[in-house]
Amino acid sequence: MGKSLTYKILEKNLLSGTLKPGNEISVKVNQTLTQDSTGTMVYLQLEAMGIKDIKTDLSAAYIDHNTLQAGFENADDHEFIKSAAAKYGIIYSKPGNGICHQLHLERFAKPGDILIGSDSHTPTCGGLGMLSIGAGGLDVAVGMAKGSYYLKAPKVLNIELVGKLNPWVSAKDVILYILKELTVKGGVGYVVEYSGEGVKALSVTDRATITNMGAELGATTSIFPSDEITKDFLIRQGREKDFVPLSKDDDAIYDKKIIINLSDIVPMTAMPHSPDNVVKVSQLDKIKIDQIAIGSCTNSSYTDLMKVAKILKGKKVHEDVSLVISPGSSNILKMMADNGALADLIAAGARILEATCGPCIGMGQAPKSNAISLRTFNRNFKGRCGTKNAEVYLVSPETAAVSAITGYLTDPSTFGNMPVVEIPEKFHVHENYFIYPPKDRSNLEVVMGPNIKPFPINEALNKNIYGKVLLKTGDNITTDDIMPSNAKLLPYRSNIPELSKYCFGTLVDDFCNRANEYKGGFVIGGENYGQGSSREHAALVPLYLGVKAVIAKSFARIHKANLINAGILPLVFKDKDDYAYFDEFDDIKVNDVINSLENELLIELINKTKNISVQLIFEGSKRDIEILKSGGYLNFVKNHAY
Repeated sequence: MGKSLTYKILEKNLLSGTLKPGNEISVKVNQTLTQDSTGTMVYLQLEAMGIKDIKTDLSAAYIDHNTLQAGFENADDHEFIKSAAAKYGIIYSKPGNGICHQLHLERFAKPGDILIGSDSHTPTCGGLGMLSIGAGGLDVAVGMAKGSYYLKAPKVLNIELVGKLNPWVSAKDVILYILKELTVKGGVGYVVEYSGEGVKALSVTDRATITNMGAELGATTSIFPSDEITKDFLIRQGREKDFVPLSKDDDAIYDKKIIINLSDIVPMTAMPHSPDNVVKVSQLDKIKIDQIAIGSCTNSSYTDLMKVAKILKGKKVHEDVSLVISPGSSNILKMMADNGALADLIAAGARILEATCGPCIGMGQAPKSNAISLRTFNRNFKGRCGTKNAEVYLVSPETAAVSAITGYLTDPSTFGNMPVVEIPEKFHVHENYFIYPPKDRSNLEVVMGPNIKPFPINEALNKNIYGKVLLKTGDNITTDDIMPSNAKLLPYRSNIPELSKYCFGTLVDDFCNRANEYKGGFVIGGENYGQGSSREHAALVPLYLGVKAVIAKSFARIHKANLINAGILPLVFKDKDDYAYFDEFDDIKVNDVINSLENELLIELINKTKNISVQLIFEGSKRDIEILKSGGYLNFVKNHAY
């Protein structure tokens, strides 16, 4: 029986378990990455483990999210991460160097290795043939400390690409088309593995755009083969030694397969407020645009931005449009400065931001009230841009650039000849923004400013748990809903008590007050609870507020793992219709939970207010149960042989 590329890489790095979908396995972690929005918690947790040296081949700490220094908080976090990186032997990337995923793709990603990162868009490096998985911060901390990562062996969805892209159609249109077909839940439980003749027409950065937004499918990760195009990219980046050819077997067996003809795809857009709310650009009738933002880890590559520069050269940004551009890395920004493309963008009327995540994470450039904003980003959740009543459309760089000129959402295929971008023989590479750890790390200490507060640690699980339903949510609640992320709140990512005041802030204004009044309780959720960002704060803040369990119809993968790591029970309704029997402020009780978990029994949930009893299921491994019994992953690691 032939093997998929995914299972070849898992087999190569397997430490324990049987490689069968659904089984728990552990794999060697070759590399890790963190960013500053999640990094402070990761390194506080690493510090709590009391280790001396990390066990990975390479780990990198990027500063790319919280770069606006309106107060001391972000700068203190950066100094803390810098000092922790030096102490533990981690590469530190200074603010302005670029976005973690674009930088890691350029400088460090290796075909055939396993990368875990404390950011949901870590799968970007799958465009280079690396098995790259987004994870919670504590998983990444343990990955560095122990050199291993636990996960369920995934199913593999093969997407065979045939045909070739038409003019003005790009990789962003491909992944938007796939999201339209599969939805934000279509990849749950799968690794998405691409193959077929159509792959040969996609550059590494095209592939990275597609794997990046595989996170929006709910997939564990996405991956492309490592082939001659991969080799060419690594040669141009000065990293030919890192190339390894990797592909599936000709007779590889997959759990599911679909075929997509690239020739059938046209310019697409995701309408507000979900990445899978996708239609053809041509279907929309001249929607007037107020703001356009080009960049993010999805579409900030050299090729993407050079296409934008060529479209805008000699043109003028429409007088009613604010156009901002965020390069993916300092290398890209320098190359565009050297070749004149940056001057062309400025001459057209574009605003150039530093090489960071910026507007994508809500750090600046919030549009005006009731604005229409086109963004080449990966998410358009309501309010994520910083303006609750703005409407965000996700588009390709080509669609964004043409629309910046016309002033309305425009199908770029109506704009004439598509620009051709020559890939440079050698990409510019400089190391001046990287700080490599010193050889002698024996007496180094971490530096902690006053905004860095201890993170909450749970207590061992009780036999019976009870309390109020503090909140009942609908379907597809995001981690942005649970723990909002914007320029106001990002400086407090290392201050859980301050963040707790804003928990579930997009849904209700008083969740913190409810939790304090009733001394914690429960959250009832719908389908796909916790989709979106990997942010661990969406579990740590509810933990701090005393949330004992989240009971939902279904969970997104990373958030469910984060809840388990925090010691919060993630339980699902055996009968999804039972969701209707619970309302906010009902008194509920979960009976004999430890015995039920240990013996894989159905769990009884009693609604004392309505005198109703329903059944719940825990979907997890025996190890997950032990983590929950211990009161979270950190307690488990301290108390158990690993």
